[in-house]
Amino acid sequence: MSTAPDLLYNQLFIFGSLKNVEQGVQFSIENRFNDLKITGLTRMIIDGKAVQKENVWLDRSEETTPSAAQLSAASPLYFPSMEEMDILLHIETLPKGKHKIEIVLSTEPLGNLKINVEDDIHERDTLLSIPRDRMDNYSGEIVGERQQFVEKFTAVKLQHTTKYSFDPGRTRGNIENFTGVAQVPLGFAGPLKVNGEHAQGDFLIPLATSEGTLVASYNRGMKILNHCGGVKCTVVGDAMQRAPVFVFEDARSGRDFVKWIDENLDKIREVAEATSSVARLQYIDSILANKFVYLRFNFFTGDAAGQNMVGRATLAACDLILGHYKGIKDFYLESNFATDKKTSQINILRTRGKRVTAEAILKRDMLIQHGRVEPERLKDYYGVGNIGTFLSGANNNGLHSTNAITAMFIATGQDVANVSESSAAILYTELTPEKDLYISITLPSLIVGTYGGGTGLPTQRECLEILGAYGKGKVNRLAEIIAGVVLAGEISLACAILSSDWVLSHEKYGRNR
Repeated sequence: MSTAPDLLYNQLFIFGSLKNVEQGVQFSIENRFNDLKITGLTRMIIDGKAVQKENVWLDRSEETTPSAAQLSAASPLYFPSMEEMDILLHIETLPKGKHKIEIVLSTEPLGNLKINVEDDIHERDTLLSIPRDRMDNYSGEIVGERQQFVEKFTAVKLQHTTKYSFDPGRTRGNIENFTGVAQVPLGFAGPLKVNGEHAQGDFLIPLATSEGTLVASYNRGMKILNHCGGVKCTVVGDAMQRAPVFVFEDARSGRDFVKWIDENLDKIREVAEATSSVARLQYIDSILANKFVYLRFNFFTGDAAGQNMVGRATLAACDLILGHYKGIKDFYLESNFATDKKTSQINILRTRGKRVTAEAILKRDMLIQHGRVEPERLKDYYGVGNIGTFLSGANNNGLHSTNAITAMFIATGQDVANVSESSAAILYTELTPEKDLYISITLPSLIVGTYGGGTGLPTQRECLEILGAYGKGKVNRLAEIIAGVVLAGEISLACAILSSDWVLSHEKYGRNR
């Protein structure tokens, strides 16, 4: 099996794209690296027969359709990351069945990019499909076509999902086949007094949710915290991972590979960091099992959540590794060891995203007056809850960190699927000599961003701006605020359970039936 970068480059080919067209034969590729410049065609071969450069045309848009013969370093074709390109061959059409395709493109900065694959010509599907415009899939016209398609297909008149206040083009890079919006109720709790290193002052907290009592509950928790001087928040760790796996002949070969990785870490770091102005490779964890070597790349990602960023950086690093180390039998860019979108023990121990702690001393009289519970009772309750957590195998020993994180993620444009990792929490309480209650909660894998992703969408950006947390240099501020909100929710719910307010509150505020 090849161990060269072909393992990566072949993934650029869009399988199933090979087809006969009026002008000859066509297939498509997608740039899954950073932005490229195509400066020439080294060779194009179909079923062992070379195709002349003059008969190879690269079509990325309506405006630019050069033949390969026109390409040069001085006149390249720009190929942005994650965009598709059709390659048209002016040759005789191909018979049905499998065909071997080999194309080598000269590029900057990757050099020669070789794709060697097999695809087949087959009858095209005539299944009904959602309308799509390859050139501009966010125009008002194509969005309208999709809305009409949905109404015709389902016999449901769209009255609410089609009402929105922004240009659909703003969603490019956030969603495909944009057709409308899902409107989630938004409420505010607070203000919450945060005593952080990055977030200092009183903050109104946007919570997007359809669960009655939620905003009211967080509001009460914030009130208790405010009466006790606020919540102290600290970011103590920062890392985002991608975890490829390399397959070897035997365990000994894997052990030798790890030694080579350690010896060449500086070069690997240089290549990885060249893919981004932000990503910084901190270290690489290596885990050996059987004949597999799992490498867990740990990066700083600035103000972005960074999963895509570290994916590109790790891909570049793996390209270097595959091209320089012999003996690798196979390779996968993600091994499930980064635990994307999954709760895991390694993230609780090692940090994924931001590791942030919120803590406070709850004054005895304030707990009794506003929470109707004594500090001793609350501490005993959390002790009992620790046993329940141990028995159940839950990912945290608090009560509902997920509620605050999900509601704030929706409001501020975070990747909501990251709640599965971000909701992990470690809660601790102790009585002070003054019979007050010290309480703290650590979120070991809070994945948030204030730049990129969904944070630039109009509604989400507005919520971030309300928090003073939009844009570069603000991610730790957002992490501290979220941690403080989580702690407020833990206090409020625990008090509600112990004072028998829990069910009654849901009956009063959460009855929508």
